[in-house]
Amino acid sequence: MVGNESSDAGTSIQRSEMSSSSVRVVDDRSGDLLDNTRKAALRRLEEVRIGEEEAQLSEEQISSNDQRQEDELLALIAIYGEDDVTLDRKGDLRFFQIQIHYDFSDDYTVSTKLCSSNITFKGNSQADTDSAHPDDFLYSFKVQHLPPVVLICLLPESYPSNHAPYFTVYTPWLDALKISIISHMLNDIWLAQAGQEVIYKWVEWLKNSSLAHLGLDNGLMLSAYDMSDNKDMSMLSGNFSLEHVIPWIISYNDEKCTKTFLNSLQLCIICFNEFAGHNFVRLPCKHFFCFKCMETYLNMHVREGNVTKLMCPDTKCGCLVPPTVLQRLLGRETFERWESLLLQKTLASMSDVVYCPRCETGCLEAEENHAQCSKCFFSFCSICRERRHVGLQCMTPELKLKILQERQNLSNIKDTQRKKEQEMVNEILSIREALRDSKQCPSCKIAISRIEGCNKMTCGNCGNFFCYNCGKMIDGYEHFSTGCELFPSDQIMAWEERMNPRQMRDQIRANLFREAAHMCPNCRQKNIKVSLINCTLNLLLDLVSSTF
Repeated sequence: MVGNESSDAGTSIQRSEMSSSSVRVVDDRSGDLLDNTRKAALRRLEEVRIGEEEAQLSEEQISSNDQRQEDELLALIAIYGEDDVTLDRKGDLRFFQIQIHYDFSDDYTVSTKLCSSNITFKGNSQADTDSAHPDDFLYSFKVQHLPPVVLICLLPESYPSNHAPYFTVYTPWLDALKISIISHMLNDIWLAQAGQEVIYKWVEWLKNSSLAHLGLDNGLMLSAYDMSDNKDMSMLSGNFSLEHVIPWIISYNDEKCTKTFLNSLQLCIICFNEFAGHNFVRLPCKHFFCFKCMETYLNMHVREGNVTKLMCPDTKCGCLVPPTVLQRLLGRETFERWESLLLQKTLASMSDVVYCPRCETGCLEAEENHAQCSKCFFSFCSICRERRHVGLQCMTPELKLKILQERQNLSNIKDTQRKKEQEMVNEILSIREALRDSKQCPSCKIAISRIEGCNKMTCGNCGNFFCYNCGKMIDGYEHFSTGCELFPSDQIMAWEERMNPRQMRDQIRANLFREAAHMCPNCRQKNIKVSLINCTLNLLLDLVSSTF
């Protein structure tokens, strides 16, 4: 054995009795990860090959091995596809690389121990009470796809007749000990069928049996590496950091899930039609809907001005639809309308924002109810919206209305001024009427009128619930079991007045039917005789109806 085997990350060289060699590589750079690893592995494999004495073969044996290698590699490409297989030459030798993917039908748990003081990821975590370090905690997350294990082989001239391929097994989510176990197993597979093509057997074992062999079929526990004590020059040192590997695994899983989603049929839960995945919109909450339904849903809400209700259509989800999705599905004019409405509703919900009475520009309210327009520089009172009056009380709406109505009768004012003042009169009358028959939402302060129904109100502007009786924000119906009534007493009385005569009429009809009906001796169905008594019953029912 050349070099030493340890639990550190890197590359160690192993030889079996039949001169098979394996190299373990661990790196964590996801950008040019496979590229850098392949180059490093090839250099190391070449060093191993040069350092070994291979059997002397005749030209006929070399030619036979070369043909067998070519046939084996072509078969591997046909089986696994060109996307996962890479073929190349290193001088006169063939180079082969394949990515072995791990896909799971159910969620697969990946866990690791982290220190809460320096690492934070999204996922599930719980304190590890058995740990020697009190700050350590167990972090776990679910995946359906793990990044591939990469098998890299350099085929000598003596393969497959006399010598195994020089190989490396690489993946960032397995530590050096597990890679060593895999390498020994691949050596054992070669020893069991020495002289035969072995790469297909290696790939199938890695794909179907390696996780179970390592005891990882139910979950994976990641561990970090400490390379500070590594003195072995045969190691390809990798900087295996959990801070890089965990996001890389999560990102790879998300990309594979998205690709799988796009390439399969999906059911839209709105229209119940099946389409290919690329015809769907996937929201951050993982719910998805077809483009047509989602486009109709969003356009309807924007058209009706319900921009705060642009949430996931799933009834149990409250996730907001991101602006990027809105921009993709809405037309340019509709999207601009959404932006404008959202800005207006946001400003309207801010208690310190008022609008200039001259140009309707939004202004910030300063101290003492004073505001100044940044566009026309008009300084006004934020309460009465008149010119600022320091030290004086605001004019009451009644007095302001009286003055404006008197000015309408003057003949020396211009038509434009008369029209403007008439609009102010109408606005004051509307506000007075609204304040008399409506109440303000406790969240956004918009006026809301109740036409009928219970006292549990939903604000159409901000979507919050409040009690129409006391004006407090509420969550559900529990509020009405402690103080306020769910229905106003006058509304209950009106409902009873409408329903009591109807109930009495139905009761009389049922009693008359029960007394006059006869049961069929065959099917036991009750029937009324169609004769004079039937006319009498109808007459009685008409009399009852007219009475009430």
